[in-house]
Amino acid sequence: MTETRIKAESRTEFGKGAARRIRRDNKVPAVLYGHGTDPVHVTIPGHELMLALKNSNALLSIEVSGDKHLALPKQVQRDPIRGYIEHADLILVRRGEKVTVEVPLVVSGEVISGSLVVTEYNTISIEAEATHLPEAIELSVEGLDAGAQIHASDLALPDGVALQLDSETLVVNVVAAPTAEQLEAELAVAEAEAGIEHDAPESETTEPEQTDDTDEADEAAPDSE
Repeated sequence: MTETRIKAESRTEFGKGAARRIRRDNKVPAVLYGHGTDPVHVTIPGHELMLALKNSNALLSIEVSGDKHLALPKQVQRDPIRGYIEHADLILVRRGEKVTVEVPLVVSGEVISGSLVVTEYNTISIEAEATHLPEAIELSVEGLDAGAQIHASDLALPDGVALQLDSETLVVNVVAAPTAEQLEAELAVAEAEAGIEHDAPESETTEPEQTDDTDEADEAAPDSE
């Protein structure tokens, strides 16, 4: 894993007002902590941090006041609408130190036609050196048929990476794709539970048969003189 070098500035102002001023300057308030040291409050260029954190376990080399710190993202707060980073907690690490993190599980390949892949876990808990964390764990389901199951013990892990998940944990399940009839039945059940009712289809109507009452009317009418 490559290090992303970022220059930060020491932060001495705190509170919501100070945080808003920092964000207006396109920077992010952040805290470096860990190893029993006092927290280091910094501001980090927002664009650089956003690019670095595209990888959830990015290794950051933070330089502040002439000191360099290796850190991993611990908690990142984002604006729920715009998505920009509002605050970041970064945990200090050392070279050679092992850490436990969650890494994405990337499933690739095509299963046999008529089958579906059900991913039980989107991330996998692993332990590895802080400076050698994999970006993801890859898993191929190429050619698998309905009924196939992949457990945690079946995952191919890079050297130096240990699984932090029970080996018998089901990770991916390949099942038969539902038929159209099954889908319709499931939809009907869901609609019934939700109280959705459909109007009955209108029956076909026929035009009433018209009779020619002219002659009868003529017979009933009295003769005029």
